[in-house]
Amino acid sequence: MSVIGFDFVALQVRDLDCAAAFYTDRLGLVRAPAGPPGAVVFATEPIPFAVREPLPGVDLDAGPRPGNGVALWLRATDSQRLHDDLAAAGVPIAAPPVDGPFGRTFTLVDEDGYLVTVHDAG
Repeated sequence: MSVIGFDFVALQVRDLDCAAAFYTDRLGLVRAPAGPPGAVVFATEPIPFAVREPLPGVDLDAGPRPGNGVALWLRATDSQRLHDDLAAAGVPIAAPPVDGPFGRTFTLVDEDGYLVTVHDAG
């Protein structure tokens, strides 16, 4: 018996409605038709992605930046255009666009301080 890979990714957030709006309105993710209570699941492929209320005992303000040390990457159809739209809307950009082995990549800071890298190579 062993783990065979990731099956679901969720970020614990301070304000579920605000985080869900950020990922739908700013990044264009589409909500999945169903999800568990206290969470918003998005119809991402191949692995579902969600934002959720913190689990009992989790204090997102108690330590370093949420997700510190975790590299979260999302694939986009046009990362440069998404970067430009986000920057124009005032979304903090932690690393500007560069070309690399995963196409055009940049890193944004979401509403809860998570660093999210976006790339467009498929």
